Amino acid sequence: MDFNFTSMEQDVIDMLEDFCINEVKPLAAELDEQERFPVETLEKLSEMGMMGMYIPEEYGGAGLSYNTYTAANEIINKYCASTGCMVEVHGSLVTWPLLTYGNEAQKQKYLPKMASGELLGAFGLTEPGAGSDSSGQKTTAVDKGDYYLLNGTKQFITNGYYAGLYLVFAMTDKEQGNKGISCFLVEKGWEGFSFGTKEKKMGIHGTSTYELVFEDVKVPKENLLGKEGDGFKIAMTTLDGGRISIAAQGVGIAQGALNELIPVIKARKQFGRTIASFQNTQFKVAEMQTDIDAARLLVYRASQMKQDHKRCVKEAAMAKYYATKVANDVTRMCLQLAGGIGYTREYPFERMMRDAKITEIYEGTNEIQRIIIAGELGIR
Repeated sequence: MDFNFTSMEQDVIDMLEDFCINEVKPLAAELDEQERFPVETLEKLSEMGMMGMYIPEEYGGAGLSYNTYTAANEIINKYCASTGCMVEVHGSLVTWPLLTYGNEAQKQKYLPKMASGELLGAFGLTEPGAGSDSSGQKTTAVDKGDYYLLNGTKQFITNGYYAGLYLVFAMTDKEQGNKGISCFLVEKGWEGFSFGTKEKKMGIHGTSTYELVFEDVKVPKENLLGKEGDGFKIAMTTLDGGRISIAAQGVGIAQGALNELIPVIKARKQFGRTIASFQNTQFKVAEMQTDIDAARLLVYRASQMKQDHKRCVKEAAMAKYYATKVANDVTRMCLQLAGGIGYTREYPFERMMRDAKITEIYEGTNEIQRIIIAGELGIR
């Protein structure tokens, strides 16, 4: 597989890297400390066209490749995982299913506003009793003729309060189990749609993670995405792409932590020598970079397959499982090698370690990824 970027794609990647160094990185600690959503960064990324990277030009997007979008996810997460999470949910979990399953009227209505950043996307699948097991959906959408009546609650919804468009999954036929789940495009501000608890989280403090509450919300028939009963299929295929992006997030967090560590260990001395001069340190750094590069290759293999419209269930699961494990291992080791200063908020290691943990949980826990991989190998 050839993962090389065109000169134009590389220019976009380089521009984004410069932007992240100058605009994203300086805000990362503040967003974490204040648990504040990066509104100003969203506006700037929108102006740059980064919120519609692979949306076709006919819908107002940049028309870039999926691999370029994957690279963007890695870059942003090197500097701030909260900002990266905001972009990933919008791009992977809302833009892709709308492009793939939406009809022309839906695409014309929503994609230009998503590409411009006017509408931020959020993905409403998880419920208090339906996490890894999405068949436990309790939210219902009852056909009332001209509209569906939506009732229920969604939990742990990233971009919650700040989104303008929500993909919401609900039961339209409880008797059919997974085949009775449908997907709806729900707009912020509709009567009966409100926000519940804002989650207090261990990491990614700059994300807006809310409970969504639906009380007799009237959803127009034209806002059904796909057909009735397509919801489970839409959710699962969407999560394949989401897992690639979370894997890219893991690579970004890990690479960012290691990049921060190297100048620290080259400058800090113990026993009259720099920490970097100890063979144990050199071995650990070599192992970490090797693991990061191996994870990156898994990510781009899956990304290339998705770009080529090939089935990538196993490859996405492998990338997500391994890259997020690497992110957690690397951030812990970077903090350890930094010593006492690594445990302080003066340096980013403790924040990166906290941020890394969620990557093993959301968009399918790593236990689920191993079940998927085994299943794809015919082991059930």
